[in-house]
Amino acid sequence: MSVRTAPALQLEISYKQILKIALPISFALLVPQINFITNNIFLGGLGERELGTAGLTGVYYLIFAAIGFGLNNGLQALISRRAGENRVAEIGKLFSQGVRMAMVIAVIGILLTWFVAPFVLRMSLSDETVVEQSVSFLRIRIWGLPFLYVYQMRNALLVGTNQSKYLVIGTLAETLANVFFDYTLIYGKLGFPQIGFNGAAIASVIAEAMGMFVVFLVIHIKGISKRFSLYKHFGYNKEVSKLIFVQSSPLIFQHAISIMAWVFFYILVERHGFHSGYANRDLAISNTMRNLFGLFGVFTWAFAATSNTMVSNIIGQGKKERVIEVIHKIVRVSSSFAVCIAILLNIFPGVFLLIYGQDPGFVESAIPVVRVVSIAMVLMSFSTIWLNAVTGTGNTTVNLGIEAITIVIYCIYCFIMMEWLKLPLAVGWMSEWIYWISMFTMSFLYIRSGRWKKKVI
Repeated sequence: MSVRTAPALQLEISYKQILKIALPISFALLVPQINFITNNIFLGGLGERELGTAGLTGVYYLIFAAIGFGLNNGLQALISRRAGENRVAEIGKLFSQGVRMAMVIAVIGILLTWFVAPFVLRMSLSDETVVEQSVSFLRIRIWGLPFLYVYQMRNALLVGTNQSKYLVIGTLAETLANVFFDYTLIYGKLGFPQIGFNGAAIASVIAEAMGMFVVFLVIHIKGISKRFSLYKHFGYNKEVSKLIFVQSSPLIFQHAISIMAWVFFYILVERHGFHSGYANRDLAISNTMRNLFGLFGVFTWAFAATSNTMVSNIIGQGKKERVIEVIHKIVRVSSSFAVCIAILLNIFPGVFLLIYGQDPGFVESAIPVVRVVSIAMVLMSFSTIWLNAVTGTGNTTVNLGIEAITIVIYCIYCFIMMEWLKLPLAVGWMSEWIYWISMFTMSFLYIRSGRWKKKVI
């Protein structure tokens, strides 16, 4: 009888180890992006207005998803550090308290969406129809937040303990559910009611619940919950909760203000298009660009998560002198993926756009923006690796400072180019170049300075 051994918690410094962590994460991240794109393909069949509104609602929901992602990143760094130190007993405590904190944030997000967001949207947008569609959609969509947050905490656990291969199972279940319910609820197929635009919101909530359920089933079957005693520490633990809060709160604010800046950008796009007579088209194009970032950026985000967990794990092993070596290895792989994707997008810029079923004028208007975004993706491929290396060191307040400075520069650029000078949409999207260059410069200088070596978490 063969004996199944648990995966090693201490990581090696090699390209094989990088790919072993990153590729399953890439697939796990790819599936939710396919969900976003599936929603938009189905909604694009309803019209250009619906495709544009889906961009606004999607970015709004991303604010709360990003808050969860910030908590996930902080928790992942802590779990990775304990794994590197081989302190197995602490991992279950961290996970349980992370879930408790996530549920509190989810309740706050639901309340804000129901009672504050409608007022903000009415004050910000020009088209009343877009406002009504957005409010109605979001009041349904936000109920997926508790499922999403628990799902993200699972990511922190599996990546932080070198078991990222199990990420794919829950995401597959989520995707299948999302595609099925999108098709049946938006268009009223297979005996389901035809709900239209809001059908996508219901489909997404069901899909997130399905993904959460399946992944916890996998964790139970594989013995992960037993190994780390995941369900024995749900009582409030002040010390552990404080540690997670101290590490994660700067990242939560960092990711939240990052996506809020994107909401600001989308509001400027809507105003820019409204005054030029192309409000729906500019919003729809920008929505497809968000999908483009999401679909092809999964590799970069996977390597960014790998940077976070490997840097923290290596420091936990007492190998601080090898941190920059690890970062360089991850950057080489990440940038290679991004350059290949950028070349393909510039050779065949219209192929991706055709899946949304819009007219030739839409495709022609969007191609210059695709070219701008492809360059931004290359810049992102190394910038976010360095930023997540900062996260891995445990200096999360530095992350927040870098993000805050970058966001100010980004928003000033967007306002001047789109609201003041009213330049073309492609010029507005060049703000992504400014964003990633600024982020890289500050992250690189901080890591190179060595000031992080004294940090203990």
